[in-house]
Amino acid sequence: MDIAIWVFLSSGLFLGWSLGANDAANVFGTAVGSRMVKFSTAAMICSVMVILGAVISGAGASHTLGALGKVSAIGGAFTVALSAATTVYLMTKSGLPVSTGQAIVGAIIGWNLFSGMATDPEVLTKILSTWVMCPILAAITAVLLYKAVTKAINWWRPGLFQLDQWTRVGLILAGAFGAYSLGANNIANVMGVFVLSAPIDTIELAGIEFTGAMQLFFLGAVAISIGVFTYSKKVMMTVGGNLISMTPVTAWVVVMAHSIVLFIFSSQSLSNGFVNMGLPAIPLVPVSSSQAVIGAVIGIAFLKRLPIQWPVLGKILVGWVITPILSAVACFIGLFIVQNLFKQVVV
Repeated sequence: MDIAIWVFLSSGLFLGWSLGANDAANVFGTAVGSRMVKFSTAAMICSVMVILGAVISGAGASHTLGALGKVSAIGGAFTVALSAATTVYLMTKSGLPVSTGQAIVGAIIGWNLFSGMATDPEVLTKILSTWVMCPILAAITAVLLYKAVTKAINWWRPGLFQLDQWTRVGLILAGAFGAYSLGANNIANVMGVFVLSAPIDTIELAGIEFTGAMQLFFLGAVAISIGVFTYSKKVMMTVGGNLISMTPVTAWVVVMAHSIVLFIFSSQSLSNGFVNMGLPAIPLVPVSSSQAVIGAVIGIAFLKRLPIQWPVLGKILVGWVITPILSAVACFIGLFIVQNLFKQVVV
């Protein structure tokens, strides 16, 4: 791969690192926050499963972002990714679990405005609707799961030590499932804008073909993993312990609800199954891991009538509103600088 390509891809890798530091932390945030799983264990499992999810199932959600804005120049893709990554990094520094998806969507809209390209209102509406649906669906899923789990526990009546062991194993399995779903769903945020512009040839290893897109997704997933290890602990604690007080069982429910929602919005097979049954196709859209976790936490809080830390929730909601706006403005300004100061083709 040409050295110049690595320079341009660096912004996507930075965005992957930011996602790992922020969104990817959420799959184990409640487990770490409730002290049921060590941070080092969570980071290792999360990293491996994110890479597998990105490479095996990462293509579906990338098409929706491509329809929102076809960034065909690699200079433009570099600036879009850099703007989104910088926005997420600033929010992460504040300890806020913001959405990488919102940041990349805002940056793409900034590119559309700069280039004079029209933003497809149908695609944008589909994406915006999932931002609303995601936390609501996660809240409903969490409530149903919690009721089912508590009934099962009351029926089995396990001992305290046995319940603790079950919960610990359950948190690890749910986190692994969530990390896989996150890689499949959110890798489009990290490397999706480079698919059209990065000239990467297909390679063959051990008789298996790896397309340019798959190689991009692998690189992005490795960057996500590095972000998990190096900078995710602060956000894990915000989601895991600061919003409501959680028991280990509640923590498992939150992780599992979040994982199910991410899987729903990234599974091509599930969407095709809905179509075959005569139902509307599930929109394959990169949704926010943070929104899913927080939706699940709020659902449990309402069900159990737990006190919610409203100031913390208020800060998170403000972050969600500011993120796409800040990213769009940053991208517009960045494109002007890259085009006029560095003389790079961005459109």
